[in-house]
Amino acid sequence: MSKYYEAQNPKSSSSNVAVSLERRTGEIPRREIMTPREAAEYLCIHVRTIYRLAKNGEIPGRKVGGSWRFKKGALDEWLSWRENPSPKGKGQ
Repeated sequence: MSKYYEAQNPKSSSSNVAVSLERRTGEIPRREIMTPREAAEYLCIHVRTIYRLAKNGEIPGRKVGGSWRFKKGALDEWLSWRENPSPKGKGQ
């Protein structure tokens, strides 16, 4: 890559940190707020399933400026609840 290209297209420091972390650990760091594609990858389901679940209110998410966004922590809670639903939500 030429010096001219690098001067015209500087990388942000956060992307450099992510790249170096990926090289060291083999993992891509997860952000707290995820796009539907990132959420689908995180949950190992198809992105269309994410959109369907979000549209039906079956998964925690919010529309921000017309685009869906998902909090990692909320998805973790939702997944835990789906694995071990408590009887409290069943009218008891």
